[in-house]
Formats: sequence, C-alpha cells, structure tokens
Amino acid sequence: MAPTVDRHSPLPLWAQVLADLRTRMAAGEFEGGFPTDEELRAHYGVSRQTVREAARRLQDEGVIVRSRGRRSELAESVLEQPLHAFYNLAETAQAHGYAERSEVRAVRTARAGAVAGTLGVEPDDEVVYLERLRFVGDEPFSVHHSWLPAHLARGLLDVDLRSGSLYDALVSCCGVRVTGGWERIRPEVPDASTAELLQLPDGVAVLVLERLALAADMPVEWRHSVVRGDRYSFRADWTPA
Repeated sequence: MAPTVDRHSPLPLWAQVLADLRTRMAAGEFEGGFPTDEELRAHYGVSRQTVREAARRLQDEGVIVRSRGRRSELAESVLEQPLHAFYNLAETAQAHGYAERSEVRAVRTARAGAVAGTLGVEPDDEVVYLERLRFVGDEPFSVHHSWLPAHLARGLLDVDLRSGSLYDALVSCCGVRVTGGWERIRPEVPDASTAELLQLPDGVAVLVLERLALAADMPVEWRHSVVRGDRYSFRADWTPA
C-alpha cells in the first residue's frame, strides 16, 4: 500500500487518493497519460470503488476526461473562479491541483504618469511597476501589469516574485494588506504580440481584467491583466430570494 493512504485517518480513502493525485498532477507526473483504474487500485492498495470515486471528483472538476473503454486523459487546464472574489491565479491554480509560477519581465520604479489619479498620487511621484508572465504548469496563462505607490511597495523590489500571491508579498515585506477594491472584466481580441506571448491558438479571445486594490480606503495597486479566454472562466452562484 502506498504511504499516502492511511486507513487510520478520519479522512475517507477516496479523499486521500484524490489529494495525492492532485499533488502528483501539480508535479507534472501524468503528462504522458493518466493511470487506469486498475493501475490506481494497485498503486494505492484500495478498492476499485475508491479510485473511481476519486477519479469521478476529478472529472466533475474538469481536470480529467473519462470515457468508457478508453484511458482517462488530462483535460486542458480551464480554471474556474467565483465572481464574488478577486481574480487570484495562484490560489485558483493550487485549488485545481496545478503548479503556478511567474516570469518576472519587469520590476522597477517609474513615474506615476497616467495612473497617478487612480492611485491618488501626483504624476511625478514614484510607483513600483511590475510585469509578470504567469504560467500554469508549463503553459503561459496570463500577463499582469501592476502599478503600486512606491512609498507603500518599494520593498517589492527586493522580493522573489516568481511564484505565489503578490498580496502575500505585500503583507510580508511591506506590511500592507489589501482589504478590498473593485475589478472590471471584459472580453477582447488580442493583438499579435499578446497572442504570441500567451501562445494563443488562432481565434481565441482573452479576458482583460482591470483592478483597483485598496487597503481600507487607500489605493494600493492598479492592475491590468490579460488572461487566456480558453483557459479561465468565472462562475456566479446564487440562492433563491
């Protein structure tokens, strides 16, 4: 039996198998093909019903594609996020069992210029400008441009921003915690350079997200993000009035 399955744990066996499968997927272990039910049963030393329940959960989440008589396959990574929360690629990718990372294309100080009014600073004041190309697994997923007042965020210049949440870094190195703000989302046809950067297939649109993040009533970040439209969706939940 694999050491990842503990029969003395209060966590059901299918949930333990599911958690381990997500970890293995995040590490890229199944790029060559997802295991069959029999292979999973032998690996974890559990019943066929247990591995089928774990696989069913992955199928319901859109992570794998299962069909009768064929080996299951990894689905293309379409991540879903509730509309009541900020777009957060790091948390969403991790929740779906994928590894995320960033290629930091720029991190420097600049004059506020056109974003001054949005950030509540003067045009000649310094801001920290950050540009990141975000990846889910090995696939380019989105590109983010952020402007933050330098008097709040200068510490980001000395931080490794190649993974994780920018807001976690703001708390740890600058003592600034984002508490609210607003976000606007719209579809857009990408220009040639954006399509090349994100390796978009022909005819695929992008989602453009604009965000003003606040700490209480103080502007902390103005962000312009471009996200692959074939890899991300937003979900709205509601209950009867």
